[in-house]
Amino acid sequence: MTPPPTWAIALTFWLHLLATVTWIGSIVATSILFLPAASKALKPVDHLALIDAMQKRLEPIAWFCMSLLLLTGLFQMSVNPHYDGFISVSTQWSFAILIKHILGIFMVVASAIQTWEVIPAIRRLLLNKKNADEEQVIRLQKRETLLLRVNFGLSVLILLATAFARAT
Repeated sequence: MTPPPTWAIALTFWLHLLATVTWIGSIVATSILFLPAASKALKPVDHLALIDAMQKRLEPIAWFCMSLLLLTGLFQMSVNPHYDGFISVSTQWSFAILIKHILGIFMVVASAIQTWEVIPAIRRLLLNKKNADEEQVIRLQKRETLLLRVNFGLSVLILLATAFARAT
């Protein structure tokens, strides 16, 4: 089989990096900069409204990035000379890539919980915010913050696994 042209490989690397920077950058900006500042400046229910508004913009971008990462990652893996099977751990590269994929699955799970559980709960609460229970508001804030921090930590570990794979 003839290897793909260099431009195709370069394009997939570029798209993969772009999706990585976009997704992880939004997680970092949101969890480290934006939400801590918002929690100090806003009342809890207004903070939830801001999370909701922000997630309306971020969720489609994040899910697009995840899809792009999957597609470009599979292509990159298939053309890599170190690749010797999907669950192989025969080399440092394959072990690092396997760890990266496992961590990526955990990130997708955390994102799914945000998208289909926490954010809808926030939206339901905001529909009736005059009767919102302060304790429930704070619980949802903490859950959203926890999921963001989990994804932040996982993204750092994924970048570390990538560095180990690249070092081979």
